[in-house]
Amino acid sequence: MTASTPASTQPASATGSDPWFQDHFADRIGGAAFGKGTAIYKFELIKRAKRQALADHPERRMLDFGIGENDEMAPESVRAVMRREIDRPENRGYADNGIAEFKQAAAAFMQREFGVTLDPVKEINHCIGSKTAYAMLPAAFINPGDVTLMTVPGYPVAGTATKWFGGTVHPLPLVPEHGFLPDLESIPADVLARTKLLVLCYPNSPTGRTATREFYTKVVDWAHRHRVVVIQDAAHMMLSYDDAPLSFLSVDGAKEVGLEVHSMSKGFHMIGWRMGWVCGHERLVRAFADIKDNCDSGQFMAIQKAAAAALGDPEIPRRVREKYRRRLEKLVGVLRAVGFDCEMPGGTYFLYTKSPTGAGDRVFASAQEASQFLIHELSISTVPWDDCGPFLRFSATYEAEDETAEDDLMAEAHARLQRARLKF
Repeated sequence: MTASTPASTQPASATGSDPWFQDHFADRIGGAAFGKGTAIYKFELIKRAKRQALADHPERRMLDFGIGENDEMAPESVRAVMRREIDRPENRGYADNGIAEFKQAAAAFMQREFGVTLDPVKEINHCIGSKTAYAMLPAAFINPGDVTLMTVPGYPVAGTATKWFGGTVHPLPLVPEHGFLPDLESIPADVLARTKLLVLCYPNSPTGRTATREFYTKVVDWAHRHRVVVIQDAAHMMLSYDDAPLSFLSVDGAKEVGLEVHSMSKGFHMIGWRMGWVCGHERLVRAFADIKDNCDSGQFMAIQKAAAAALGDPEIPRRVREKYRRRLEKLVGVLRAVGFDCEMPGGTYFLYTKSPTGAGDRVFASAQEASQFLIHELSISTVPWDDCGPFLRFSATYEAEDETAEDDLMAEAHARLQRARLKF
């Protein structure tokens, strides 16, 4: 006779209870409650709403202004280098902290575009996309109790990593009243005393604001006085419209207080290639490199060589910039015509604008409600931001083969929004 298995040793699937390791999850990801939450992230809400709208109205095209990814492949010249390099046996190994060819290309790019002189050996290190840099950098600075200053709304990765290392995040709201620039003088003295990092992002995602040399000069002075390391997110750097792209490191003294993190994604149509670099003060770059050495073994060398080729061609970011400038100008015209109070952003491929307060007899309590209405009722997808008041983000990365297709999409968007009788 076979003895039965004690209930305590039966697998979770048999008992319906939690797995034995449920209480092993770290507090930073929810502890014993991990996997049990019912809250739905806003981007998941958008995906679900889009699926439902497509099911309810298969005859109606989804006009997708919510995507934050370039809609075009990397240039053929870049892909040709990738095809060539992928078959070379010398590229098969670990790249560790990067190959000299890419670092030299990044240094030449920084000199050509911004007049910034960097030592490619000591002051530049590649990263597998800028996202990984923001996840790793807090490990080099944050001890329990330390503070990272994060602009809101914004990209949260550095803040999440800060919390994982026992630090705290102090938000700096980006509001129209301050020109979507952080108010550094509003930080309480007790918070400032514990602050290690200030994370900036200009051109800013999602607001589209660009930084000025005057603003960066103030940041450098402030960072020196308060002994705070600055991390400037330059992912949208080459998508600057109101002036020439401006590097934080081109400001006197900036290299003594911080780092700039660049990405090949937005300005070079290399979304998904996962290639970027960290540059700035030699000791700060070395700290990042030491952390990175324990987290990854470097990006595939063929990708680094293709990226180096992209950096060597100044026409690539110029063409990308002009494409999205054109699309944003069209989008601003359409949105203004139906009541939105918006203007051409200074940079990025995002248009950030006050959300409508209602449509017809309906009232929206938040940007999220407005976004859901636009998806379900009009098949128009946007991203809501309610962090600092109700705003919607429209992206100019929708798919359209040529300018005629762009104009057709704009005309359809105008017709649908006009029918909605939006209120502001």
